[in-house]
Amino acid sequence: MISLHTSPGDQPGTGDAGGMNVAIVETARALAERGVEVDLLTRAVGPPRERDLAPGVRLLELAAGPAAALPKNRLVDVADAFGEAVAEVTGRTAPRYDLLHAHYWLSGLATLPVAIELGLPFVQSFHTLAAMKTRADAAGAQPESEGRARAEAFLAGQADALVAAGSAEVGVILDVLHAPPEKTWVIPPGVDVDAFTPGLVTRGRALRERLGLPAEAPVLAVVGRLQPLKGQDFAIRVLAEVRHRSSAQPVLVIAGETTPGDEAFHADLVALAAHLGVADAVHITGALDRVDTADLLALADLTIVPSHSESFGLVALESAASGTPVLAQNVAGLADSVADGVSGVLLDDRDVGDWADAARLLLEDRPRLDALSVAARGHAEARTWAASATGLLAVYEALTAARRSREV
Repeated sequence: MISLHTSPGDQPGTGDAGGMNVAIVETARALAERGVEVDLLTRAVGPPRERDLAPGVRLLELAAGPAAALPKNRLVDVADAFGEAVAEVTGRTAPRYDLLHAHYWLSGLATLPVAIELGLPFVQSFHTLAAMKTRADAAGAQPESEGRARAEAFLAGQADALVAAGSAEVGVILDVLHAPPEKTWVIPPGVDVDAFTPGLVTRGRALRERLGLPAEAPVLAVVGRLQPLKGQDFAIRVLAEVRHRSSAQPVLVIAGETTPGDEAFHADLVALAAHLGVADAVHITGALDRVDTADLLALADLTIVPSHSESFGLVALESAASGTPVLAQNVAGLADSVADGVSGVLLDDRDVGDWADAARLLLEDRPRLDALSVAARGHAEARTWAASATGLLAVYEALTAARRSREV
């Protein structure tokens, strides 16, 4: 599995690390449990090294370009060098891998030539697509390049298999990128229902104290990198309106760090909270590790996913597993991860008042909130990383069998 622009070993919520990092590592672990050895190949931002992330899962950091972090828009410049590094690790005379699976378009751009040269099956997962982000049209978001859109279309036509997370992504792959339907698979991400569980009451209380949250205040949670596309500014507006309309005086915890290139967004959020008079009720924690993220989602009364667009919306599924209902917009990706009326509430617009009313009604109706919590957990329990790995194995086995038949 190849991830050029962000290391699968990085903590989600930092830099460019997010749901894709979680999906790569968790899927690799589930594959390893089924006897598949998985190497995760990424670009070194320091001295090249390798380490085990789990039994059967190894992370290899390969030298390509400067031994330092690069802005995402400059990674195209080192794509060829990274592809050469992948080719060397793979082996040009006797490839050590049965196939290559690229995650994100930059990884595909770098390593499709390697797969062609070595005659290896090539799988592409995009995770996000230029067309989906452009449609979202979040104010302040950096526009996607025409080069990215062309590269995604090229990869869609050349890959042996394309893996989409849900209906929204596969729709763009088929209708905009014009990928062959027979090569396109939908394999939703899963969730670790043991790590994300409602049974973290004691740990949740400890986290509440550590974050300095009022003992009795309802908690709204937002988890994800700080960037306009993720919509944390909208969540602050919703919080302010809920506090204005209701006796419930919730606090909002925003867990995540700014994405490179969006550094000013953090200051914008702080200024917005002050302008709306809710500065004391907004807690921006920075990125939390996986344990603290699980504690936060179990502690929260509601999770808000204010993203303008998601390929899937992994946080929504983790929140459901934690027994915490989700408020989200009925947009690309989130309709796949949130079951309206079961694991949360999907809203059809971005009207602050509508969102505030939805949150208020749930916070003021504890029996309804509790019932939704139970249903959310049930929704998540049917979606595991084991199921995702099983789906991927079907893709891998079909491709490797076809390769063997050609060689015969």
